[in-house]
Amino acid sequence: MRHRKSGVKLGRTGSHRNAMFRNMVTSLLKHEKIQTTDAKAKELRRWADHVITLAKRGDLHARRQVMAIVREKNVVHKLFAEASERFGSREGGYTRLTKIGVRPGDAAPVTLIELVSLTETGQKKKKPAKTAAKPAPTPVAAPSVENEAAADTPAPAAEAATQVKAEEPEAEDASADEPPAEDDTASEETTPKPE
Repeated sequence: MRHRKSGVKLGRTGSHRNAMFRNMVTSLLKHEKIQTTDAKAKELRRWADHVITLAKRGDLHARRQVMAIVREKNVVHKLFAEASERFGSREGGYTRLTKIGVRPGDAAPVTLIELVSLTETGQKKKKPAKTAAKPAPTPVAAPSVENEAAADTPAPAAEAATQVKAEEPEAEDASADEPPAEDDTASEETTPKPE
C-alpha cells in the first residue's frame, strides 16, 4: 500500500527526480512558461507553488530555502524582487496548466505550464457594454385598478382653483377692452311679450 506517500515517481530514482524538478522549476521561473508532459506538469505545479510561497515571505531563511531548490542565483533574485507585487495576496494557484495536444514521437499528452500574475486573475474581468445593440421596446402595461381609479377621480380642489384663477384675469381683461355685448336671451327675459 502507498499510504502517506505524496508525489509521483515517474519511473525515476529519487535523486534523478529531484534534479529534474529543480531544473524544471528554474526554467519555469526564468522563462515564465514551459512545455512538458501532463504528469510532470502536475507535479511541477506543487514545486513552483512552494517556491513562490517562500519568495512571498521574503526573509533570509526563505531565500536560502529557495536557493537550495532553484539552480540560478539571478532567477532567485528576480523572483524575490517581483513575488510580492506580482502574486500579491493570492493564496496559492500561481501557475496555469493548458493542455496543448500530444507529442509527435510517443503520443504523450503535452501541457503548457505558465505563471499567472495578479493582474490576470486577481480582478474580475468586466464584460464590455453592448453599444451596437438596439434598446428593447418598453412594453405597454395594462392600466391597473389603482391607475384607473386615479384617472377617474377629478383633480384636487387646489389645482382646480389655480386653473380658474389663471383663467379669470384673462376674461376680465378681454371684457374691459370691449363694450359688453347684448345677449338675445337676456333682452327677451327683461322685455314683456305681448300676448
